[in-house]
Amino acid sequence: MKDYTKMNEYLSNLAVLNIKLHNVHWNVVGPQFVQIHEYTESVYDDMFEKFDAVAELMKMRDISPLAKMSDYLKHASITELDKDKFNRDEALEIVQKDLEKMKALATDIRNEADENGDFEVVAEFEDHVAGYSKNLWFIKAMLTK
Repeated sequence: MKDYTKMNEYLSNLAVLNIKLHNVHWNVVGPQFVQIHEYTESVYDDMFEKFDAVAELMKMRDISPLAKMSDYLKHASITELDKDKFNRDEALEIVQKDLEKMKALATDIRNEADENGDFEVVAEFEDHVAGYSKNLWFIKAMLTK
């Protein structure tokens, strides 16, 4: 890769998502609380693994990843939540919207890396895209009435 702007945006989104998903995880209420609580925990655990992997990819290329919350908030395209109580559908719709955005950004990064012959980034981000696709399928199924 030549330009790491999108990768820093992606890293920033992962940082903001970690906090945002914890908010949803802690504050979901109502029917299926346990299932949504456990599901959001699995998603934020996955986001943290992605967060570390992306930062390490950048470090391997002598690029300094963003590392301050203030920088993450400036560069993220994912926004924080002002709310602290969510029913099942609200919680899942929030996660769905953000994962759709992350999948699109991961796809862009993967494709740019492919154009530049950066196979390690391609491989990492293909896994990210596949993971988002699977989680989006899960959410769609959970939202089906």
